[in-house]
Amino acid sequence: MGVRSEMQRETSAEIKNSVPRCKADTGLYPRYMRNQPTRNKHMTGTTRTSEGLEPRRAKLLFRSWHRGMREMDLILGRFADAEIGVLTSDEIDQYERLLDISDTDLLPWITGQQPIPENLGLPILHKVIAARDVSV
Repeated sequence: MGVRSEMQRETSAEIKNSVPRCKADTGLYPRYMRNQPTRNKHMTGTTRTSEGLEPRRAKLLFRSWHRGMREMDLILGRFADAEIGVLTSDEIDQYERLLDISDTDLLPWITGQQPIPENLGLPILHKVIAARDVSV
């Protein structure tokens, strides 16, 4: 018992003597909540800022990267990074409607697991699919 408490004292002393990078590194939080190094820098998110975009386009850029399903974030976010500045107003309307579709419906259409419904009426979806095929 004495050995274990001695080890705990050493560990807590090391934590107190180290320079914390943030509050979670002070030892007051469990290890899983402390800063972890980034393992995959290719999946960090957007490569462009919304600076210079009109508010509607900036909102669509944000929504593209914050869908809820990481696969859809990557597909739609990369598309938005590349195309949001050059889409026409009609394509912006279509893209807005496309973002209103749930990820569970949209992902199988984009990956080709299910056919796109003919009555969907969103030609922008074909542009997203073409952009995905180029980036893969």
